[in-house]
Amino acid sequence: MNQSLSRHFQSSSEPGGRQSGGQGQASEEEVIDLGAILGTLWRGKWIIAICMVVAIMMGGYYAYKVAVPEYTASADVMLNPRKEQVVNLASVVDNLSTDSKVMNSEILVMRSRQLLGQVVDRLDLTSDPEFNGSLRPPSSMDRLKTRIRNLMNPPTEAEIAQRTTISDSERQARIRNAAINVLNRKLSISILGGSLVFRITATTEEPAKSALIADTLVDVYIADQLGVKFDATEQATTWLSERVAELLSDLESASEEVKAFSTQTDLISQETLDNMGRQLKDLRDRIASTLATQEENAAKLTALSEAQTPQQKAEILDDPQLDRMLSSASATAVAQAEQRITLLTNRLEQDRSRAESQLTALQASEEQLSEQIESQSRDLFTLQQLQREADASRLLYEHFLSRLKELSVQEGIQQADSRLLSEAVVSFSPSAPNKQMILAFSGFLGAVVGVAVILFMELRQNTFRTAQALEAQTGRPVVGQIPLLPVKRRGDTIGYLKSRPTSAAAEAVRNLRTSVLLSNVDQPPQVILNSSAVPGEGKTTVSISLAQNMAGMGRKVLLIEGDIRRRVFGQYLKTEQEHGLISVLSGETTLAETVIHDERLDADVLIGENSSVNAADLFSSQSFGRMIEEARQHYDQIIIDTPPVLVVPDARVIAQHVDAILFVVHWDRTERGQVEAALDLFESVNHPVNGLVLNKISPAGMRRYGYGHKYGYGYGYGYGGKYYVN
Repeated sequence: MNQSLSRHFQSSSEPGGRQSGGQGQASEEEVIDLGAILGTLWRGKWIIAICMVVAIMMGGYYAYKVAVPEYTASADVMLNPRKEQVVNLASVVDNLSTDSKVMNSEILVMRSRQLLGQVVDRLDLTSDPEFNGSLRPPSSMDRLKTRIRNLMNPPTEAEIAQRTTISDSERQARIRNAAINVLNRKLSISILGGSLVFRITATTEEPAKSALIADTLVDVYIADQLGVKFDATEQATTWLSERVAELLSDLESASEEVKAFSTQTDLISQETLDNMGRQLKDLRDRIASTLATQEENAAKLTALSEAQTPQQKAEILDDPQLDRMLSSASATAVAQAEQRITLLTNRLEQDRSRAESQLTALQASEEQLSEQIESQSRDLFTLQQLQREADASRLLYEHFLSRLKELSVQEGIQQADSRLLSEAVVSFSPSAPNKQMILAFSGFLGAVVGVAVILFMELRQNTFRTAQALEAQTGRPVVGQIPLLPVKRRGDTIGYLKSRPTSAAAEAVRNLRTSVLLSNVDQPPQVILNSSAVPGEGKTTVSISLAQNMAGMGRKVLLIEGDIRRRVFGQYLKTEQEHGLISVLSGETTLAETVIHDERLDADVLIGENSSVNAADLFSSQSFGRMIEEARQHYDQIIIDTPPVLVVPDARVIAQHVDAILFVVHWDRTERGQVEAALDLFESVNHPVNGLVLNKISPAGMRRYGYGHKYGYGYGYGYGGKYYVN
């Protein structure tokens, strides 16, 4: 069921009525019913098996007939992390590191269009139909794709003109690019574990071609590494050669400047400047001493000019002889003291004059020596600067010259960062298609398709297959489950049920009779209406079977053919009576005169009759009500077979006079919406259906859907007197 398939709903039904809302609303709690899903898949196991077989056959046809065998070859190349050097020279291009980024970058280098283009050119893959689609004859599928593409997107005149006017070089370039794209798809490059080994795998339609492509890509990759290093070394050599020439010219110019400056100036040195500095210091000391003597003499002369007495002058001159002269009181001594004072004063004047002359000479010498020191210092600084520039140029020249010589040696010993670890081996066993994998995947895909088909069919299923589903949908009890009778004609129905009282159908009718009579123990229903949603549900067969079964209990039963629009009782009873229900209602005949007693049915039957009056009007008349009341007086059970409720309103009109309403549902045929609408119509006249009958149950269909156990227990014994529980 589509409900039990997706979810198991736990719903509360109103007592004696349908679920609230009229549509069987599910409760808020929804639980996925895995058992229902697995049961549904098990019921459709043959569909799954058929889908798997078809898919495996299609996969086998593709694997063994359509798919082109492909061969795989692999070559291993290792990234060399060792920095082996024949001589201890620094490389212009550093060796590669081995981190993950570098390893992944090298894979991208191997897959670069530049290297793949070299492989295409070296192996001339543009002449290979496998890589040049224009050389292959177009298949029917290719032609179909081209037609569809042209229909969906027709080329314009400009595009057609562009295709016809394309040059040969451009056409060759396009073919080469297409071959590179194909080669890129046929290559696989991976890192083996956590090692430094790359595995280059090529897959083509020829085993030797696959091995050749893998080995060629390794050769091109290693050659590209060497080429990059050679190009870098050559570029560095060229640049160093030019730089060495420039440095040599700079060195020569600096040396010439040093030589020219040395010839233009006196030879000087730092020692000479140091000696001149010491001389300048001595001169400055002498100037200071002379200046002090001069100031002292000037001070004494000034004091002498201001002194009034010889004693004062003697104190200033500080002469012992003068002091002895002044200590004598004689006039001679005094005169000699005066002369001595005059002599000393003149001598001070001479010393002062001599000091001034000496100071002037010393100051001139100091100035001259200072200028000489300053000039020679500048010359020495300039010479040293020129010398340093020359030395720096010489150092740079020597360094670059040494590096240039190292590069010239390095060009001959350059090594690639990778080396071939193992060449590709030609394998004559195709790697694709993997026939076992294709068959397994086809089987799995077929199973998936089969499951999808079953689930889709189950979700789209809109009928009833079990009484539980019917009760859950409608909220009404299922009082009977009747199998499909194994008869070809309607007239054989009564005979079959009478001749086989222990058959599955007879037991099912017996269960229906018991359920109806026990529905109200205190007051069992006397007048029973039997209807359905649409024609063909088997309601007439159920009415006749129920009447026969009740008559078999010794009850007096009246079976009324209420479907006067489509009279079929004659096909069951084989009667040729002219008068019937219409005659009774019109008063032409009485009920007792009109009913017939069928010996096989062992019950009275009131057949229908043609009438020009609308049937609904007849059943709404008072005469019909009086007829039912009269029948109640003479019969224990009255069963009225009515038309389908969705077709005409007769059943709803007759329902006003009955005690119980049975509603027949065709197993796996009557749609859910039809049942819902029919039950709503009965409720609209305040006469809800009392019980449902699931009719025409197919035993084979129940077993096919996986409900055989439910069906067998539902209505009793199987055919041949055995329990039907399969």
